[in-house]
Amino acid sequence: MPADPRGLRTDAPLLDAWLRQREHPPTPFTIPGHKQRTDLVGDVVAGDVPLYAGLDTMKLTTGVLVEAERRAARLWGADVCRFSTGGATHANQAAVLAVAGDGAEVVVSRTLHRSVLVGLVLAGLTPVWVRPDVDATTGLPAGVSPSTVRRALAEHPRARAVLVGDPSYVGTTGDVAGLAAVAHEHDVPLVVDAAWAAHFGFHPDLPRHALQLGADLVVTSAHKTLPAWSQAALVLARTERVDPARLDAAVEAGATTSPAGAVLASTDAARALLERDGEELLGRAIEATARVRDRLRGVEGLVVLDGPDVDPLKLTIVLSGAGVDGNAVEADLIAQGMPVESADRDVLVAVVSLADDASTLEPLGDALLASVGRHRGAPRAVTGPAMYRVEPVVAMSPRAAWFAPHEAVPLAAAVGRVCAELVAPYPPGIPVLAPGELVTQDSLDALDQARRAGVRIAYAADPSLATLRVVSR
Repeated sequence: MPADPRGLRTDAPLLDAWLRQREHPPTPFTIPGHKQRTDLVGDVVAGDVPLYAGLDTMKLTTGVLVEAERRAARLWGADVCRFSTGGATHANQAAVLAVAGDGAEVVVSRTLHRSVLVGLVLAGLTPVWVRPDVDATTGLPAGVSPSTVRRALAEHPRARAVLVGDPSYVGTTGDVAGLAAVAHEHDVPLVVDAAWAAHFGFHPDLPRHALQLGADLVVTSAHKTLPAWSQAALVLARTERVDPARLDAAVEAGATTSPAGAVLASTDAARALLERDGEELLGRAIEATARVRDRLRGVEGLVVLDGPDVDPLKLTIVLSGAGVDGNAVEADLIAQGMPVESADRDVLVAVVSLADDASTLEPLGDALLASVGRHRGAPRAVTGPAMYRVEPVVAMSPRAAWFAPHEAVPLAAAVGRVCAELVAPYPPGIPVLAPGELVTQDSLDALDQARRAGVRIAYAADPSLATLRVVSR
């Protein structure tokens, strides 16, 4: 029988429905086609219960999803919550569709994930790009400053929304309260991609979450720092500046009509766990992560991100000063069964969640120290990823460029042409080139730097980047 080891089902209606399906399996004449049999393709389909004619009836008469979303909205202090089984990618695109359309301008942080840019294509919006501050010591991004957004809104008074990502992929946080105040001065919503911050606001040593700081619409991933299935995410909104009907329509527009019940149930269970035991579990993880940071700070040349503007559960290490190649450290960790979120020549990022404690973090600290000691070399200058310094030049809207006739040209010949595709180092999936932007030598240099640092270049039609798609003349 399926287990509920922490007794969450009494406060998690979707989890309860999922467990009941497993405890009293039906003989379904509905999808999915495996019909709950694991003797056909194996345990890979075990627990795959649909929402329709599974967790609820086909007509959704029990309302378990609505109730679960209501409880999540209450926990985060939102007026509206919607669960997504398409991850923050689907949720970000829904957020963009919800705030504007028809060629409107929106102020957008350049550190946002490629899913937001695809959302701009879907909604037909034109970005007014703003860049984050970059820390001179590490070369990594901080937040976008309120003064930068204020200037952008003054220069583009018809902009309909402000979209930022906070925290950043490397765990740095910005002044979300200041950004909210600036957006509200212009009576536009602040939309925050907080994919990496589902735990924020639930322990006194963590930053407050974006809604607490005044944001209007927040996307967060239940699967990144909470114990939910992959692809689990939430859209949370206050409705003073966000139309709830339009938000619902936007969520439904890109959502599957066959949502995975296990993903939904795990989102509900993660919410219940966070509400009941989150502070205790997060406290253990924060304490254990702090001990690893202290150990690593003792290594000459290493820079370990820390302080009030850094997520206590994101372990980001800059290796340049110790002459260590992060790709070699990553290989060592994989060999020991401890893969990390991201590694390139200069920066290594390990994600910690409330599922971690000293039992997982102490071995990680031991392995990191040993690997750094093995691979130490001559110190290198800290440069940071060049993608955070590229100045995008918008020549046409992303949607117009996406659908325009295009041609593939040799990379060097693309300089000065209008890009027709999205190209981003992955992770983190932040575009260096986006549809509608002029291809510049700086953008090509940034991609080259990322590739030489060991980062995969993603989404380009030509993965080798020998050619690039540009708008036909």
